[in-house]
Amino acid sequence: MTQPEKPDWRPTWRKPVGIIALVVALCIYVFAVASASAIIGGWHVLVQTLAYIVLGTVWLLPLRRFLIWMETGRWS
Repeated sequence: MTQPEKPDWRPTWRKPVGIIALVVALCIYVFAVASASAIIGGWHVLVQTLAYIVLGTVWLLPLRRFLIWMETGRWS
């Protein structure tokens, strides 16, 4: 009977670089959304609500693949 492969617990450069990249990217994204508030502020309140809900969640879409890369080194 073969032994299961043990996980590699050695630290990699991907996690600290990934965290820094994530924080920088989120800061840029937050600045961009905040800059758009002057434009969005002129819209109807229901459209504003929808826009902020979409903008508040759209940044989560690439997050799963990014976290997989940080953990494994693969993008999928």
